[in-house]
Amino acid sequence: MKILVLNCGSSSIKYQLINMANNAELLAKGLLERVGLKDSELKHQPKGKEPYMLIMDVKNHETGIDLILKALLDSNHGVIESVNDIIAVGHRVAHGGENFSASALITDEVKKNIEDVIDLAPLHNPANLKGIVSMEKLLPTVPQVAVFDTAFHQTIPQHAYMYALPYDLYEKDKIRRYGFHGTSHKYVFEKACDALFMRKDHVKAITCHLGNGASVTAIKNGKSVDTSMGLTPVEGLIMGTRTGDLDLGALLYVMNKKGLSVDDANNLINKKSGMLGISGISYDMRDIENAAWNNGDKRAQLALDMYVYRIKKYIGSYAAAMGGIDLLIFTGGVGENGPETREAICKDFDFLGINFDQEKNTGLRGKLEMISKHDSKVKVMVVPTNEELVIAHDTLKIVSARDNNEDI
Repeated sequence: MKILVLNCGSSSIKYQLINMANNAELLAKGLLERVGLKDSELKHQPKGKEPYMLIMDVKNHETGIDLILKALLDSNHGVIESVNDIIAVGHRVAHGGENFSASALITDEVKKNIEDVIDLAPLHNPANLKGIVSMEKLLPTVPQVAVFDTAFHQTIPQHAYMYALPYDLYEKDKIRRYGFHGTSHKYVFEKACDALFMRKDHVKAITCHLGNGASVTAIKNGKSVDTSMGLTPVEGLIMGTRTGDLDLGALLYVMNKKGLSVDDANNLINKKSGMLGISGISYDMRDIENAAWNNGDKRAQLALDMYVYRIKKYIGSYAAAMGGIDLLIFTGGVGENGPETREAICKDFDFLGINFDQEKNTGLRGKLEMISKHDSKVKVMVVPTNEELVIAHDTLKIVSARDNNEDI
């Protein structure tokens, strides 16, 4: 029961092969970069074997996925004997619009729906579709499943997902808050509840997915009720290179002042802003922390202060919106590996009922652990995310239901 999980970007393909019949054993994982460019690079890590690396020109996603399949089958660094060992393929799909509140078996209709919302995710959905179509050609008899970043957030109520724009823009163009990182938020919430023996349908939780892309989600009784990212992944928290929340008037002013085109403005708010834009050093938190703490760089310190402040504001507002909070969760590259950031965020949150355990938090990286004290009213957890595992589980569930003629 081996499932191949694919996450196709515009010029990259991340993958994992997971054996669901053996306690979700990770058999291999890897990354193919520079798809469509010269000197594409495949980094393949099979379980129990030496890593394998290959540099060659890969002209498109189909060629790239074919290369990945050959790596999985190779006698030296492969982990399967035949492509028939792969029972299904699960795809991470960025945007499902309003059509999908759960993962879905890929059909012609599902592909059309993904294509119909390309305008909402122009950098991601086309690449996701390329991965799906490529697999149809390479493994035509193998079922495929789409797992949507936006699906978990389809439970957000209308008063929270609507923008104060003319209503026609929602009715005709579906301009609204969709949110992202849904697979991660759902996974860490359920993982934390299981670890703490808390009933998922009786918990008010706030999950903080903090990485180069970052978002905060309010989860009430197991359902997403608000999230910081919006129509696109630009809204919300300050991120590695994205602005997060921004006065629209300020953007229009800059565009007019600097003579920026729409493409220029898009590049500004997506690739030149955030922690990189503020610090002028890097989008990597480690570089910024080093500059602030070891070199006394004032702009780096300002970037860190702004980053933490924005997260604290979202946590406070979501706690108010839900009428309290029982559980606060940190995940993502920074959330899992940044004890100083976690401590700064939780500072002065005793009014919320958080009794932070500095000793447990110090030095904690990439491990599931409670970092609040035993008597803390609000439990604070670090939970490593595993979006690929969620995709594999959803894929297995949907394919099994199809094979058994069951409703999903």
